[in-house]
Amino acid sequence: MQPTPTSKPNKSAASLAGLERLKGIGPVIALVLLCIAGALLNPDFATLDNMMNVLTRTAFIGIIAVGMTFVIVSGGIDLSVGSMAALIAGVMIVAMNALVAGAHPMAAPAVILVGVALALALGALFGTAHGLLISRGRIEAFIVTLGTLGIFRAVLTWLADGGALSLDFNLSESYGPVYYQSVLGVPIPVWVFALVAIGGAVILNRTAYGQHVQAIGSNEQVARYAAIRVDRVKVLTYLLLGVCVAIATILYVPRLGSATPTTGILWELEAIAAVVVGGTSLRGGAGRVMGTVIGAILLSVIGNILNLTSIISVHLNPAVQGVVIIAVAYLQRGRR
Repeated sequence: MQPTPTSKPNKSAASLAGLERLKGIGPVIALVLLCIAGALLNPDFATLDNMMNVLTRTAFIGIIAVGMTFVIVSGGIDLSVGSMAALIAGVMIVAMNALVAGAHPMAAPAVILVGVALALALGALFGTAHGLLISRGRIEAFIVTLGTLGIFRAVLTWLADGGALSLDFNLSESYGPVYYQSVLGVPIPVWVFALVAIGGAVILNRTAYGQHVQAIGSNEQVARYAAIRVDRVKVLTYLLLGVCVAIATILYVPRLGSATPTTGILWELEAIAAVVVGGTSLRGGAGRVMGTVIGAILLSVIGNILNLTSIISVHLNPAVQGVVIIAVAYLQRGRR
């Protein structure tokens, strides 16, 4: 006699699929609830100007977090992005000031283009160095990037002689619109953030390289057996993050026009928090760029609400982000 078929397994599978979908939209639900709470706590929160301000400030960390998504999905980590951004900003300012003050000074637009190219080259160079040390040198990513964290910031402090590196005044006037101008009512940093996020999502989900990144994070040994060039993919992953850091720095320099030894402090914490809050597992293997975007905005909204209200001190913002990282990691402990 044949056993009677039962629909329980199908119901269980459907329930698990529904739970996974709920986890996927969890950050969006949390963001909506936070926005409602912010509007109730302070009417200024829901204004268009405040929303644009939040998105503009999110752009720096969000762009870095997009690159960090690739690194974490591949099973790696980078603790040096804040110091890397600070050093790139310092070198940009020194180089651009030298070109303007030279015997044959260049026009401001040409100097800015040189500075942008230099930043991208440095970001790619630093990212490639990380990738080579981790993949070919067989050194843990945590150790490599912890070491370069100190190196980058020490070099910047040496360049600035312990003080601040300030951009030439005339250059600041010409470079300022990159941060302060808007297109169709949307600030330029937000446009750049959107383009980087869309590009990152396409690369991670629609290309062979993106599939290889996820395969390496899921099981590196199996990926090697599958003929995936693991070392090359890892180097490209860290190179991509370095370029994202450079893009964020290019947008950051015209905002303040200076670089100091405190520039970029805790950016790595904010970038990692945005990635994990967006649903990417710290164990690697799977992740979503758009989830990272939502995570970055969500953290900025938390900071904005703290600024607009007196619930707790704004100085405790990093503590809130740390709690969020630990809480999300706890919830992810059963996932890959």
